[in-house]
Amino acid sequence: MTSTTGTDVLHDLTSVLRDGLLDVVDLTTPLSADTPTLQLPAPYANLIDFSLEEVSAFDGGGPLWRHHNIHTGEHVGTHLDAPRHWISHADGDDVASVPVTRLVGPAMVVDRSADAARDPDFLLEVDHLREWEAEHGPLRAGGWLLYRTGWESRGGDRDAFLNVVDGVSRTPGISAECARWLAEETPVAGFGVETVGIDAGNGFSLDPPMPAHHHLLANDRYGVTSLRNLGLLPATGAVVVVAPLPIVGGTGSPARVLAFVPGRG
Repeated sequence: MTSTTGTDVLHDLTSVLRDGLLDVVDLTTPLSADTPTLQLPAPYANLIDFSLEEVSAFDGGGPLWRHHNIHTGEHVGTHLDAPRHWISHADGDDVASVPVTRLVGPAMVVDRSADAARDPDFLLEVDHLREWEAEHGPLRAGGWLLYRTGWESRGGDRDAFLNVVDGVSRTPGISAECARWLAEETPVAGFGVETVGIDAGNGFSLDPPMPAHHHLLANDRYGVTSLRNLGLLPATGAVVVVAPLPIVGGTGSPARVLAFVPGRG
C-alpha cells in the first residue's frame, strides 16, 4: 500500500484539470464602470463606482507599456465582506487577516430562483435550509453556502439589478432568524449571493437591521456578493475559492471567485 503525499494530490489536481475531469467556473461579475453598485438613500454616504485612470499608454509617460490607477470602493462588484465591516464586530478581522484556509471550501448551492421570480422580496428561511439538508446532507464545516436567486440575469441593467421601488430596493435575501441560525448553529465559513449585498434590499426593516451582516460578520463568517453562474454548479460536490485583495485595514475587497466542478472528461 502506497501513501499519498501533498505533492501527489497537487499533481493529481493539475492532471484532472488538464484532462477535463475538473472544470473551473468563474463566479465573478466583471468589474467596470458599468458594474451595478449599492446605492444607499440619503443621508447615508455611498462608495465611488469603479473606474480606471489612464497613467500611460505607449506614450511619453510609458513608451513600452500601458497602466492605470484604479479607483473603487471596497464593496463594489463581486466582493468579500470582512468581519470588521459591521458594527456587530467592529474590532474583527480586516481583509488581510482573514485566514486563507477559510477562503477555500466546499460549495453548497441552495436554489430558490423560482421563489425569487415570484417575489423579489423573498427571504431564505431556516426551514428552506432544513429541506435542503434533508436532500443533500448537513451543511459542511468550512463550506460556503451559495444562494441562487436568479438575480444574476439582471446584472446587465443597473436599474433592474437594484430594483428600487418607491425608494426601497426590492431584492431577495435572508430572514433574521435564518441569518442567526446560519452564523451560530452551522459550521459554514461564508455565505454568497447574486445580489448587490448579502442582505435583502429591505434588510434595514428587519430586526436586527441587515441581519446577514449583523449575525454572520459578528461570528467570523464572511459574505461574498454579486456572484454569477451558480446555475453551473451542483448542489454539492464543487469547491469554491474566494480571492480578495489582502487590504490591510480593509473592511472588504473586490474578489475573484472560482469554483472547481466535476468535468465531462
